[in-house]
Amino acid sequence: MVDTIELNERQERILAIVKNEGPITGERIASLLNVTRAALRPDLAVLTMSGFLEAKPRVGYKYKTERAVNEIRKILNGYRVKDIQSRPVIVKENCSIYDAIVTLFVEDCGSIFVVNNENLLSGIVSRKDFLKTTLGQANIHKVPVSVIMTRMPNIITAFAEETVVAVVKKIVEHEIDSLPVVKCFIDSQGEEKLEVIGKVTKTNIARLFLDMAENGTEVIEFE
Repeated sequence: MVDTIELNERQERILAIVKNEGPITGERIASLLNVTRAALRPDLAVLTMSGFLEAKPRVGYKYKTERAVNEIRKILNGYRVKDIQSRPVIVKENCSIYDAIVTLFVEDCGSIFVVNNENLLSGIVSRKDFLKTTLGQANIHKVPVSVIMTRMPNIITAFAEETVVAVVKKIVEHEIDSLPVVKCFIDSQGEEKLEVIGKVTKTNIARLFLDMAENGTEVIEFE
């Protein structure tokens, strides 16, 4: 995974003090920690050279928030979709809307991916699609899910080796809740085909952040 700087206990306390009281002088930090100014010099040098703190003459030390942002970016860029993806929920094109709705609730998911007879991605259908249909006049027991699904190429997909950052950008830009994780190959006719191998959702991403927080990943700041 991505390299991050391991901070010792005193350095963590220094960062907390500077964040809460900065700009603050080295003498004042030493006083709050009940140590000598000389004893703090190595720690302050590490934190300054590493980009956590900014030292200004006659002003003191300030916390550099952009350092935290850069650390978050570095850490997230170390994760790939394959690290956080979950099992996709899939139905065939000829599945009835009723059966697809039952599948949606049994699996407790927000979207279902639709595949053709060759088990290749052909569409996606969401809770919103089902709601619109059930409020209409369609016979949900007879009408296939393929009638209401969003079809290729209007489906935003993700690949296993993509970074989590890239997927978050897709989710935000397209205002969607989930993406199918696909494997791409070219068939005998020279056409691109997509096999669904997973899914990545807002929940997957939220779990990653929770995991990072609970496992004590260094320098994660949300401001």
